[in-house]
Amino acid sequence: MPPDRTTTPPSAPPPPPPYRPPGAPFRPHRIVVLALDGLLPFELGIPHRIFGRPRDPLGRPLYEVVTCSVRPPGPVRTDADFAIQVPHGPQALATADTVIVPASYELGPVYERGELTPALTAALALIRPGTRLASICTGVYVLAAAGYLDGRPATTHWSDADRFQRMFPAVGVDADVLFIDDGDVLTSAGVAAGIDLCLHMVRRDHGTAVANEVARRTVVPPHRHGGQAQYIERPVPDPQQSSTTAARAWALDRLHEPLQLRDMAAQEAMSVRTFTRRFREEVGVSPGRWLTQQRVERARHLLESTGLSVDQVARDAGFGTAQSMRQHLQTALGVTPTAYRRTFRTETGAL
Repeated sequence: MPPDRTTTPPSAPPPPPPYRPPGAPFRPHRIVVLALDGLLPFELGIPHRIFGRPRDPLGRPLYEVVTCSVRPPGPVRTDADFAIQVPHGPQALATADTVIVPASYELGPVYERGELTPALTAALALIRPGTRLASICTGVYVLAAAGYLDGRPATTHWSDADRFQRMFPAVGVDADVLFIDDGDVLTSAGVAAGIDLCLHMVRRDHGTAVANEVARRTVVPPHRHGGQAQYIERPVPDPQQSSTTAARAWALDRLHEPLQLRDMAAQEAMSVRTFTRRFREEVGVSPGRWLTQQRVERARHLLESTGLSVDQVARDAGFGTAQSMRQHLQTALGVTPTAYRRTFRTETGAL
């Protein structure tokens, strides 16, 4: 796979807002989190924290989050010194619009042989066709063992990627990204990458403004660029070596201008070759890829929050022409600028 894969490589466009006939009762999107024995409490809490925040203009929750087990309601073991009381049995899966599987350290035959337990098989069979599926970290083993990932891209914690690929050769494993959006199936890398994935799902469902508000309230970045390469242990660098932080800040203030790699390198008094290597080590992608990501994010924000023409948005985001921006948004999001604005500006402009 090409080394510069984006952190969020979607292969399907964001879905349109759900249609509700006039007078139909409001219903939040129902997310069911499947809690398995040995789960990590931190990862279990991510969906509740992220999806528990978004509200519509009337203050109504956009999501309803519930937790279920493969057994009748009762305690579920964690990897800590406490259990959690889960209020729902597997029947809750039949009511889900989205099912999320966090990581567990007690997956047994799922992790050891790639085989579902009878209880998991019965529980997953309750999920309705068309339900969106997502996993956090090694929760991906459950999706893969159930056959949901055959012939599709997926990711997991970088330290587990090789093992996962050997066990499930039909899955296209990418260990360089924080998460992968493959339309109706999404997977994330380890632990905190679950936050990135859930914020992305909010952004995909309701736009950047809603996701950014959730990120602000959660005190996390609304979008982390780069991949897992940033977090793989490496020898400690020479403390006298410069980072690329100043160059990135300089570039963000000038996204609307034509930016050259040599100009960014000059901000750190480095050669282009040294700067490119250092940038990739620190950020996980090349400077060119990073600039494109930043410009796509700027364009999304302007399309959602302003009435600027598509030509002006293209200039302000640094793409130069509407055609160039259209090509980049089509690649990154699967939609044209006009379609993106039509989907999200009316839904989020009042939030």
